Amino acid sequence: MNERLAQYREKVTQYWNRFSGKQKILFFSTLFIIIIVIVVVTMQLTKTEYEVAFKDLDSTDSAGVMNYLDSSGVSYRLSPDGKSISVPSTDAARIKIAVGSQGIVQQGSIGYKVFNESSSMIGTTDSEFNVKYNNALNGEVEQLMRRMQGIKDAKVLITLPKETVFAAQEDQEKAQASVVLSFDPGFRPSQENIDGYFNLVKTAVPNLPIDNITITNNEVELRPTARGGQSGVSSQVEENFALQKKFEEDVKRDVKQFLSTLTGPDKVDVLVFSKLNFDKENRKEDLVVPVDTENMKGIEISSQIISNTYSGKGNTSGGVAGTGSEDVAGYPAGASTGDSSSEETSETRNYEVSRITKDIIASPYTVKDLTINVAVEPPAGQTALDDATSGAIRNILVNIVRASLADSGITYTDADLTKKVSVMSQQFGSTAADTQTGGLASWMIWAIGAAALLVGAGGGYLIYRSRKNKQEEEVEEDIPLQVPTEFPSINMDSVTNESQVRKQLESLAKKKPDEFVNLLRTWLAEEQR
Repeated sequence: MNERLAQYREKVTQYWNRFSGKQKILFFSTLFIIIIVIVVVTMQLTKTEYEVAFKDLDSTDSAGVMNYLDSSGVSYRLSPDGKSISVPSTDAARIKIAVGSQGIVQQGSIGYKVFNESSSMIGTTDSEFNVKYNNALNGEVEQLMRRMQGIKDAKVLITLPKETVFAAQEDQEKAQASVVLSFDPGFRPSQENIDGYFNLVKTAVPNLPIDNITITNNEVELRPTARGGQSGVSSQVEENFALQKKFEEDVKRDVKQFLSTLTGPDKVDVLVFSKLNFDKENRKEDLVVPVDTENMKGIEISSQIISNTYSGKGNTSGGVAGTGSEDVAGYPAGASTGDSSSEETSETRNYEVSRITKDIIASPYTVKDLTINVAVEPPAGQTALDDATSGAIRNILVNIVRASLADSGITYTDADLTKKVSVMSQQFGSTAADTQTGGLASWMIWAIGAAALLVGAGGGYLIYRSRKNKQEEEVEEDIPLQVPTEFPSINMDSVTNESQVRKQLESLAKKKPDEFVNLLRTWLAEEQR
């Protein structure tokens, strides 16, 4: 056995000694590189890929997630700032679901779950309950805010008023809320988003008006539309501008479409300018209208007439009525004789009229001013429109302007409306160019076609020549080398005299002169050697 090993060792040694020094160095270098490649590939294939599963955690949430992962035997990596935790990418989804189901990540918010976790058999005092309830309410609102679009983090502080039985419901103190938001990078909330934030806080907290809510971010305070937010200025201006442009485009389209039926397509261009009034008006009218407008009377619903008549006789003594020094003028004297009578009449009538109550909301906009300018291409062979066509178009535009300005509140005369429209004759440049092109098309098309044909023929010829040259080169490369021509030889040993040699050479020179020349060259080359 040892002899056999020694023989193998000797053979290996002999085989190894057959290589030079450079070959041995190359062998060891190759072997070293192969080992390194195997080690690197093995490490890459067996390395655990980590994925960020939890980020933007506070210290409490980070500690809770770490305790859960340690107890579950899951490896993880904690970021240097302690706010992000990475787990193996193959188990990332399962770990996220497990941690979420446990309710470990609260992002600093407690929520109403605290009442289930810390319930005591003995109970809590009113002060402790109020503190827990307030913290839980803050946490619930924070969790709701974080679910809104673009919000990265939220901090909420709600101040609840103390209830008292000595004040009416409307006299109770109102709750207050202060909210600080952090948005995702690059996110800018629109006015609709801001109104949504305020409505969310308002509906989540009882007895909390919007005026008592303050929402800020790292830059400025956010304001709802009711308190003059962005929608009150920029958004409203943009909306009004869009309505005005839409109105102008509609008028332009309708006018152009109608006039195209008279002048032909693509021969009319319309320019419209307008001014709209976007003032909104809300008013309430209480009207009393008589039923009989001619006599200005209503419907008689009741009537009462009372008539009383009194008569009698008297016998009194005295002088003339009211003539004494102490008498009252016109008063009957103390003594008189005669008959007396009196009559009393009263009439009462009740009328009912129409009582009308109107709540009027004016339209969102009215047309305050409108100007229409029309350019029309005259018919072929004319330089301007005739008066009849121009007048008809102007009357159409005047009617459109009159109908649009009917609700403007201003009375316009026909002369005023005529100043707001204009009709002009214009030779369109595109049409003129088309006419010139049409005049030259008879010979330009043939010229362009001939030039294209020549260019195509020249290009095809060049391509054909290039391909043919390439094929010839390939054929020349593929031609095998010619086999050297075997020159006829003359056996000098078999020839007995010089006359026979001469005859054979003369015969060869006559029949095959080229071979004869080659034969001579061969002899000369051999003699020089």
